[in-house]
Amino acid sequence: MNAPSTLLYPIDDIPEAGQWLTVMPGVQWLRMPLPFALDHINLWILDDGDTVTLVDTGFGLPDIQALWEAALDRLTKPVGHIIVTHYHPDHLGLADWLSQRTGAPIWMTQGEFLTGHALWHQLPGFSTEDMLEQFRHHGLDATRLDALKQRGNRYRSGVPSLPRRYNRLIHGDCLSIGGHDWKVITGYGHAPEHAALWCATRDLLISGDMLLPRISTNVSVFAATPNDDPLRRFLESIHHFNDLPERTLVLPSHGRPFQGIRARVSQLVTHHAERCDELLAACQEPRTAAQLLETLFPRELDTHQVMFAMGEAIAHLNYLAHGRDLREVDDGDDVVRFISTAHPSIED
Repeated sequence: MNAPSTLLYPIDDIPEAGQWLTVMPGVQWLRMPLPFALDHINLWILDDGDTVTLVDTGFGLPDIQALWEAALDRLTKPVGHIIVTHYHPDHLGLADWLSQRTGAPIWMTQGEFLTGHALWHQLPGFSTEDMLEQFRHHGLDATRLDALKQRGNRYRSGVPSLPRRYNRLIHGDCLSIGGHDWKVITGYGHAPEHAALWCATRDLLISGDMLLPRISTNVSVFAATPNDDPLRRFLESIHHFNDLPERTLVLPSHGRPFQGIRARVSQLVTHHAERCDELLAACQEPRTAAQLLETLFPRELDTHQVMFAMGEAIAHLNYLAHGRDLREVDDGDDVVRFISTAHPSIED
């Protein structure tokens, strides 16, 4: 049976900020605001008998803490566990605060725990200075580099504190929540060790940021691993979701719950293939990642968006270089440029 080519959205309503609605018995959809163009995150409350389990926590701002205080007061059961899908501030941001507020332990993968600490503490390869040097190496101009420098360590603004201990999740782990088994499915590319949760008995996938219905999740290269190929790992990761039943209801971190995993995976694969084709066409002459921002993002970008756009551009260029569709050109100025391998080299 062929999978549908479009997505289905079986839930018509969307909860207001700080409110929740029932997806199915024992599964609540809680929506919290974000201070960006992407203005919301979906969090999940799972009934677990005498307690509830929270999945992701929201951005670490006082206004969102206040919404959480009101939400906690409305819950009829205490919080027993907190699961974090990955290290990004809208997911990990209030985990430590909620853990201290409720006494609930935190569960996450080791890759996300350590990456969060690396960024928060500005460890080598994860500091703002290292990111700026990476972007300079890829041709970003002084004006935009200075704007990023003035922002400083913005990670801390969304993650006011980090847990000092956690319970480690590993791919294939099975968590019993509310009498149902939830399998941990790790994914790569968007984050080092992103944890999605799959419940076979309920046909539910809490996908985090690995599968979103309307936007493509960011895939970037860390300064610590400048030659990494996260886009290849992201594409490999989402292909594994095709093994889940087509009737699965996907609970994403942004956008509405949807059905149509295979259709969405196909759309994402096509999206990234089209981006790669655009880059190859643009690289008939040597081009830097900064020069290619307009190719990938033909709109005005604010400073926050430039950071993600540069990471995304480098990821796509690395992907094409690993696949030998592009090669680096050395002009002796310590700036990385890429050119299509179909273009004859000077030596030729």
